[in-house]
Amino acid sequence: MGTFVRSLSPSAQVGLLFVCLFGLLALASIGLLLWSLRDDDDASDQLHSQRQRLLEDLRSLLRSSWLMAIVFWVAWALGDGMATLLFALVSFLILREFISLSPTRRGDHRSLLLAFFVILPFQYALVWTRQFDLFTVFIPVYAFLGVAVVSAFGNDPQRFLERNAKLQWGIMVCVYGMSHVPALMMLDAPRLAGREAFLVFFLVLVVQTCMLVQHLTARGQARPAVPGISTGFGWRSWGWGLLAGGLLGAALAGLTPFKPIMALLMAVVACVAGSLGHLVMKAIKRDRGVTNWGSASRSVTGASGLLDRTDALCFAAPVFFHAVRWSLQS
Repeated sequence: MGTFVRSLSPSAQVGLLFVCLFGLLALASIGLLLWSLRDDDDASDQLHSQRQRLLEDLRSLLRSSWLMAIVFWVAWALGDGMATLLFALVSFLILREFISLSPTRRGDHRSLLLAFFVILPFQYALVWTRQFDLFTVFIPVYAFLGVAVVSAFGNDPQRFLERNAKLQWGIMVCVYGMSHVPALMMLDAPRLAGREAFLVFFLVLVVQTCMLVQHLTARGQARPAVPGISTGFGWRSWGWGLLAGGLLGAALAGLTPFKPIMALLMAVVACVAGSLGHLVMKAIKRDRGVTNWGSASRSVTGASGLLDRTDALCFAAPVFFHAVRWSLQS
């Protein structure tokens, strides 16, 4: 089997990987459907309620996995330019979700136009042209200053710091973080010529596995670490998630330019960033008074809940990107 895979062209190897991924997702979907059809009339109301919540959680995770798989397949199939455009659209939608649940004033209109129609496209233009040195500092340095200056010219000092901090935070997560995903596909990595998409697969699979294992092992835990923010985050469940993501990373070392031990470390780094970033976004949602970014009671965007499905990736992608780039240059 290994000889057969190695005999394939790089594009055929990536295509085979997509076939395997979609096959696993299809099997998981069928298994979840069969489980949902099981008769539990003899169960108590409490057990029935717990089962329904578990089913809904698993359905949500499965929908997220399908969404990510389809997005990455389309991105790979369309080529680097269209992939960059696709992820720019995703950034636009999740930034719109973030901003729509954060109060703005008339004096913020110029800053919002700057964020959506100047900063976002310019950041992705830097990705497309592979200007990685400027790409990594454009938003944290120049965009942060530019947003504050433009907002100051709005002549509205009321809650100026809070309003600008919210917009800058949204740009950092939704644009800067997400833009590192297509950037991974454009790195010049040894032994990955024509297969740079494997790095994206590696990142998404280990982070999603970490989040899934953490979620499943957190059920029923008596002492969550931060109950005011998340009842599903505990040190034990977090450790199991990191262990699962790290071991999967070592098993997928062949998809990367790293040996198994280094691949394990890279996976753990990505999982730490993704899981803790997800926790931070939960804290922001609690502050906004919503349970998800596409809350039915405050549905304001056309891509309901898209940020819920990508928040861990937005935090993991830049950390993983810079770790990979540093290791390739050392």
